[in-house]
Amino acid sequence: MRQVAVLVAMLAVASCPAMAQDQAGLDRVTRRDELPGWEAVGRVDIADGGYCTGALIAPDLVLTAGNCVLEEDGTPIAAERLTFRAGLTDGTALSESVVVRTVVPEGYTGVGQLPPEEMRRDVALLQLATPIPASLAVPLVVQSPGEGADVSVVSYAEGLEETLSWQRVCSVLGKREGLVVLDCDVSFGSSGAPVLDRSMGRARIVSIISSGSAEGGPKMAIGVELPDVVTELKAMLRDGKVLSDAQTAPPTMRKLGGDGQDRDIGARFVKP
Repeated sequence: MRQVAVLVAMLAVASCPAMAQDQAGLDRVTRRDELPGWEAVGRVDIADGGYCTGALIAPDLVLTAGNCVLEEDGTPIAAERLTFRAGLTDGTALSESVVVRTVVPEGYTGVGQLPPEEMRRDVALLQLATPIPASLAVPLVVQSPGEGADVSVVSYAEGLEETLSWQRVCSVLGKREGLVVLDCDVSFGSSGAPVLDRSMGRARIVSIISSGSAEGGPKMAIGVELPDVVTELKAMLRDGKVLSDAQTAPPTMRKLGGDGQDRDIGARFVKP
């Protein structure tokens, strides 16, 4: 999770309502009966180290942050090293699938301290080897956030990497040139986490977490506006303009039980 120098400047120029003084904190989603509605959110695990949060926006498409599919030097992470675990709770997923293709927007490098024009492209789509049935996880719809809107963040944050954590209420403080400023509590592992608007019933993804900073002040996060960039990424997938392609990877998707036999490895935090 990058510390964002541009955050203060963005807040200075955005038309923001007063920042909420009290945060709702993070609630652990520890039981299956607490999971309904969040089944599409899962953990993107990187073989031999690291993870991010991601969410299904189609049965075979996972939305996450661009920094989750690149090494620190900008080298693409091989698609076959990525696995999406939908609804992972206490180490057991509802279903999982390996990734066969990844794509990030043109011009996104993910290297070093990103300028705002690159940060707003910190988005990736992952195509799964086998679609995850809607009977297990209904994909989430993408839309734009409203300024001042109350939102939620569901993620695998630091210290809660085996179980979804849910910040029930935080706020959109402002938007500027494709970036969204939020007062949400984020940490390592929250990269790619969906920011959700639940005002219309079923949750919709209005942003994903790119970075954040809590040092020396209130907890804040930077998200990315999604509709245009997601449309771009879908077109790139259709045209074969991919970052990493593992077409030879065997399709694998398992519906997992609760016997502990498929528990995930202990993952290190992605620190782009």
